[in-house]
Order: sequence, then structure tokens, then C-alpha cells
Amino acid sequence: MKKGFTLVELLIVLAVIAALMAVATPMAFNAVKQAKASQVAQNLQNIKAAVENYVSTERELPSSTSDLVSKGYISTVPNNYYIYTDPSTLDSGGSTVTIVYQLTDVSTSDVQKQNPSVTATSTGYPFIVTRVVKWW
Repeated sequence: MKKGFTLVELLIVLAVIAALMAVATPMAFNAVKQAKASQVAQNLQNIKAAVENYVSTERELPSSTSDLVSKGYISTVPNNYYIYTDPSTLDSGGSTVTIVYQLTDVSTSDVQKQNPSVTATSTGYPFIVTRVVKWW
């Protein structure tokens, strides 16, 4: 009698491996999706804190995320994060700063599970709004 595997045994092993992959693959994709949502939520929160510190210290609104980096309020800003401000409203006592993540690779509902203050734009981009108050 020869030692080795028959074709049927090899096909059974391949079928078992395929079944295990069918179960494991969706779980892996879900974990990656949740990790991305968590990263986006954390980045939005960090940029929000940097904007609030910037306004309190510099007594002006940042014109872009590069202002936050150049003055040391945040070390780096990941790609595709933008801030929108209206500097004219700061003179009246306060202003709204909107921080937007402009990619659609993560759903807003997943980001909201990580940070409930995140909402969605009409185009589906997740964003967070902070109200900065002029106190000086």
C-alpha cells in the first residue's frame, strides 16, 4: 500500500479551508471598517481640541489646518481633513468652526458610534462642529 493522500482527502481539506475563510473574511472586513471609523472619530476630536486651543491662545481663527501644525497645536494633520471658518463672526463674540473628513471610505453612522457629536454633510462626509467663543 502506498503512503499519501487521495484526491478525495485533498478536496475535503480544501473544502474545510474554504468554509473557514468564508466565516473569517467578513469578520476581518468588519474589524477593519470599525478601526477606520475609530481613527476618523479620534482625528476629528484631536483637530477640534487643537482648534479650540488655537483660538484661546492666538485670539484668532485658524485659516486652515496648516496653521494648527505650523504653530504647534497639533503635530500633523492627516490627509483629507479640512476646517471651515467664518472669521467675520468672531468679532461678534463667537464663531463656528466645522472640521470635515472629506472621504467616503467610512460611514458616518460608524463614526458616530465612536463619537456621537459627529454628523454627516449632505454629501455624506462625516464632520464635527465646535463653537469657539471670543473671551478677550
